[in-house]
Amino acid sequence: MRRVRVRSYDPFVLLCRAHGLPEPIPEYRFHATRKWRFDYAFVASAKVAVEVEGGAWTRGRHTRGRGFLHDMSKYNAAARAGWLVLRYTPEQVRQGTAVLRDLRACLDYQPWCPS
Repeated sequence: MRRVRVRSYDPFVLLCRAHGLPEPIPEYRFHATRKWRFDYAFVASAKVAVEVEGGAWTRGRHTRGRGFLHDMSKYNAAARAGWLVLRYTPEQVRQGTAVLRDLRACLDYQPWCPS
């Protein structure tokens, strides 16, 4: 898999760094035969992906019919492969609170480890 260079000003990467979370892999290709990519992925301790969905209020690609259906196929394939996909708007990433809460909970959760 090809590694993508992280932009030093990437808001999501900066949020993770500032709060001591692992460094996410941007544009992570998770499917063997499709060209699907996650905006960000954490693969070291769990299969957690983050998608930043733009255009929520402007009828962007992710909220119109074809894009919405494409995203459903992608997210369902990810779930079948054991991925947990978290979805946020750019504003939620800027605010950070919910994103950090969810990421900490998901990165700490390891169902395959006995309690």
